[in-house]
Amino acid sequence: MNRAKAFLCIIVPVLLAYALNTKFGDLPPLLKFLNPFTGFWQNAESSTVPKNKKIILKNTHDKIEIVFDDRMIPHVFAQNDHDLYYAQGYITAMHRLWQMDFQTRFAAGRISEVVGKKAIEVDRYQRRMGMVYGAENSLKGMMEDPQSKEMILAYTQGINDYIHSLSKANLPIEYKLLDFKPEDWTPVKCALLLKQMSAVLAMGSDEFYMTNILKKYGPAITKDLFPDYPFKEDPIIPIGTKWNFTPLPIPSTPKAFTDMMSSNIATKQKEEGIGSNNWALSGEKTASGFPILSNDPHLDLSLPSIWYQIQLHAPGVNSYGVSLPGAPGIIVGFNQNIAWGVTNVAADILDFYQIKFKDNNHQQYWYNNTWKETTKRLERIKIKGADDLVDTVIYTHHGPVVYFQKPSYSRANNVPMGSALRWIAHDKSNELKTFYLLNRGKNYDEYRKALTFFTAPAQNFIFASADNDIAITPNGKFPLKWKNQGKFILDGSDASNDWQGWIPADQNPTVKNPPRHFVSSANQSSTDQTYPYYINWEFAPYERGKRINDRLTVMKNANVDSMRNLLMDSYSITAQNLLPYLLPLVNQANLNATQKEAYQLTKKWNKYFEAKEIGATIFDLWTKRLSYEIWDDDFTLPDVPMRYPSRDRTIELIQKDPTSKWFDNIKTSKKETLEDLVNSSFKFTCDSLERKYGPIGKDWRWANVKNTNVPHLAKIPGFGSKKLMIGGSKSTVNALAESNGPSWRMVIELGKTPKGHGVYPGGQSGNPGSPFYDNMIDTWAEGKLYDLFFMQSPDDSTGKIISRYKISKK
Repeated sequence: MNRAKAFLCIIVPVLLAYALNTKFGDLPPLLKFLNPFTGFWQNAESSTVPKNKKIILKNTHDKIEIVFDDRMIPHVFAQNDHDLYYAQGYITAMHRLWQMDFQTRFAAGRISEVVGKKAIEVDRYQRRMGMVYGAENSLKGMMEDPQSKEMILAYTQGINDYIHSLSKANLPIEYKLLDFKPEDWTPVKCALLLKQMSAVLAMGSDEFYMTNILKKYGPAITKDLFPDYPFKEDPIIPIGTKWNFTPLPIPSTPKAFTDMMSSNIATKQKEEGIGSNNWALSGEKTASGFPILSNDPHLDLSLPSIWYQIQLHAPGVNSYGVSLPGAPGIIVGFNQNIAWGVTNVAADILDFYQIKFKDNNHQQYWYNNTWKETTKRLERIKIKGADDLVDTVIYTHHGPVVYFQKPSYSRANNVPMGSALRWIAHDKSNELKTFYLLNRGKNYDEYRKALTFFTAPAQNFIFASADNDIAITPNGKFPLKWKNQGKFILDGSDASNDWQGWIPADQNPTVKNPPRHFVSSANQSSTDQTYPYYINWEFAPYERGKRINDRLTVMKNANVDSMRNLLMDSYSITAQNLLPYLLPLVNQANLNATQKEAYQLTKKWNKYFEAKEIGATIFDLWTKRLSYEIWDDDFTLPDVPMRYPSRDRTIELIQKDPTSKWFDNIKTSKKETLEDLVNSSFKFTCDSLERKYGPIGKDWRWANVKNTNVPHLAKIPGFGSKKLMIGGSKSTVNALAESNGPSWRMVIELGKTPKGHGVYPGGQSGNPGSPFYDNMIDTWAEGKLYDLFFMQSPDDSTGKIISRYKISKK
């Protein structure tokens, strides 16, 4: 008995110690996590901030002063560029280290190192898409430029000096929850962040789907349902703009493509919501007589916030705006003389090529009438708790052959098997130089010079200056293509399918000081059909751009409130175009009581997607269901991925061809009409809402059904926001979905002294235990803007300062 007790006295503490120090599933080692000295308790932050702090950092060149305003936004004052970007790296890591680390691990395909086998397919996808390969090439371009090299090396050093100052107790809480440690930052991680943004803004690839549609329906139907220019459009560069250049010769369309599109072939879809708005008014339309610029990039929302606010001040530069945590400089912002912003172009800069291999060894492929050697890149994926996985990726001269066999990963659904990827993000580039120059820009000419360094992702760069100039340029490194090159999968053996050169940067579409006294973009078509070059065949729907242009056309004496109200505009052009055609087709006599009430609410709805509107809910779900009933029977087939025709083409069909054959459901014996589908989809919508939310009432309100929230970056429960009862929708100017929307709202009033206003849905800190983690969300949700303190010196009284860091070498 005594031996048994002794044994238990020994074994129980041992087993308990093992259990408390071991990670089980998604749980961290509990003893580490609960440790009062190094565990999560240490991540709680006081609401009071130390007023003054002196820091000695040996890698600085001179004295640096960083002052924090009452929203914990740093205003960095340095004596040289090195120290400016060193301090930016240091202070960004102080607030956002885990976010920077996690995002670059994701981009590089290294999540399995943190969470184990469950992320293997995620990591394989990132590696096989060539993310690290592209970042390495991009870094070469950055390091060849002295200014970009200094930026990236100083920024990297600042991050690492902060990392090295951390104790185990001070690690961000996510490291403790996921049980891993930060590693040293490297310059390639800065490039990886820019590559990840390129991947997000590429908006998916449709050529796999389009090729399947062409094979099934032939060229005539494909051209009809997927036209090269939309039914309704209000392009970024105003219609009728003259092109003051002599275009390069356009590559000839290969005969094989012409034959394919004229013969009778018998044999991830892009997502709306990944877009943005921007506009600038000239002084002719503003109360001040100077331009006003506005921008709100729409992205997947997260906590910590996608962006990090900062002011950078050194000899030759005084710039304020938002940066990407992990990359130096300011991406969207303003200085004393100019303001700039971006929206996504959606240019076709990502193509797939079907490769003919000599055999299953994949060592040679047929190209230009000869066998050409492939190359291999070995991707070693480290897996927590398991052996490393070595994934061999085959490269042709086009790029990586992404997959030979279909993986069990949804993001890869639109990747054709056995095809090589040609993507501009794989090329050597130096986007940092664009922002280096914009941050210091003084006028229109310097804005145009800065854009020549920007490769990808292609952006609509909007501009305004105190000189009373406004401009917009859909800008990037655009391949010189024949029309529709890349709309379908290309034959990788035919050299005429390769990219044939580049559109000259000075021939990218642009407009300066147009007669209408404003410029704008909302991801719609870049130009009318007179532009001589091919950029893409499909862009975002026109409705947001149309609404913005309608409002700006009649606007006079505009001020910051005019811009703020337009940013929050939720009027639906889609509803304006559809409801007059749909409502008369509803057979009210066949509706039950709930459906009749829903019909009346929709009929009386003012077409604004405001939070309390029930009509908005019904219309949104109704039109989604109607689209499904029109197209699903024709474009959803087992093992043949296809996509639906666009919303624009659907609206055109409803308005102009109400007896179209496409309204018939080929899976039933009855011949359905548009009226049949309008009624069945309306009843389905009402019944679905009633089942989920009960009788018509406040639970049917748009905000409740839309369920907008800001989740944690790693989806850790409790670290995201509450449900936000707010309006907006994907197709309105205030483009809000469940967790996608305006990631940074900014309005800049130019003049002798610029005035900035802005907000994003989050806070400066990445620590969920900080009062500055999500303190701006309510202001953002209410549609308000903060005044941005554009300080001229560390002692400038325009800012409410709560803390001050003085950094020196010794």
